[in-house]
Amino acid sequence: MSAPDPVTNPVPVGDLGYADASDELDAIIAELEGGVIDVDLLEVRLRRAVEIVEELDRRIRGARERVGSLLPRLEAVGQDSAQEDEGR
Repeated sequence: MSAPDPVTNPVPVGDLGYADASDELDAIIAELEGGVIDVDLLEVRLRRAVEIVEELDRRIRGARERVGSLLPRLEAVGQDSAQEDEGR
C-alpha cells in the first residue's frame, strides 16, 4: 500500500480530523487562487475541495443536532439545581 499523497492518493476525507480537513481545504483554495495550475490537476483539486466541504458541512450539521439535543438536558439540570437551592 502506498503512502497517502494529497493529489494522487489522498487520505479519505472521512478519515481526516476536522482541523486537518479544514487546513487541506485552505491549501486547495490557496492553490486555486494562485492561478497557475494544470487543467487536469484543477479538476482533481476542485473535486477534492467539494468532498471536503460536503464532509465538513455534514459534521457541522451533526454537531448542531447533537448540541441541540443536549441543551434541554442541561437546562433541566440547571432548573433542578435552582429549585433545590430555593428549597434550602
